[in-house]
Amino acid sequence: MVRRMAFALPQSLLALLLTVAVGGSAALAQAPAASPAEQPTPADAVDTSLSPECRVPGSKLYTLGPLRAVKRALKNSRAIHVLAIGSSSTVGIGATSPAAAYPVRLEGELEKLFPGIEIEVTNRGLSGEIAAGAAERIRNTIAEVEPDLVIWQVGTNDALARVEIETFAQSLDETIKWIASHRIDVVLVDPQYTASLARDDYYGRIVKTVQSVAQRERVPLVLRYEAMRYLSSQPTASGRYLARDQFHLNDLGYRCMAEHVARAITLAVVEPEQGAVTVPNAATAAVTPTR
Repeated sequence: MVRRMAFALPQSLLALLLTVAVGGSAALAQAPAASPAEQPTPADAVDTSLSPECRVPGSKLYTLGPLRAVKRALKNSRAIHVLAIGSSSTVGIGATSPAAAYPVRLEGELEKLFPGIEIEVTNRGLSGEIAAGAAERIRNTIAEVEPDLVIWQVGTNDALARVEIETFAQSLDETIKWIASHRIDVVLVDPQYTASLARDDYYGRIVKTVQSVAQRERVPLVLRYEAMRYLSSQPTASGRYLARDQFHLNDLGYRCMAEHVARAITLAVVEPEQGAVTVPNAATAAVTPTR
């Protein structure tokens, strides 16, 4: 049994990660490794480490928490095994090929961010799945894959199926606790954004519930809803990120999703462990349906 504790990353790797965390400053890579707390990313600045088409302010992209299992793997310079669980967005519905799905692109993004470390992302998406249905499947798949990190894209189908908020929150909460009890990290990805769904009050409540559970359980959260709402509001965004059904993502949308997840993971790795989730901006806790 591996004891849960804070690990010091090798200084060369920490310097590289901190370089990425502050947007690619070459000077930082040449300087002695500094405390991550001394190198903040401005919450409201557009994150220039992302592709131009995918750039979002940090306040609309993530909340952070510790990734202890990933840090252990990095410390020991061993492969990082990632399990991607979710519904159609994890399957890649709307993409032109399986290679364009976000888990495949995520593997490539993480390999660039963690040079010299083998990254293996296993995609076990299942279209239409709700959180309660995913719970048992997650347990069985973890026994098979033995991941260091589970990325759980969750909530969209629960909202569309009108699953009771309390039931949804309980399924999410209990499953995260079970994963954590096995010394495995979790990153949550909240629901998809579309202009029509933004008018659905119940959908907004599910988004807020994912955010609340992530904060309570101290796990990183990719704010996909807020990120896609921001990107969709840009002047050149019309139809740019969605497939023909105007619901699922297209190739560009999945590329941005992969970059956003990879960014959150990188920042969570250098996040100092202080027992609390870091929220770049308090506004991220609220999701107000568009009228």
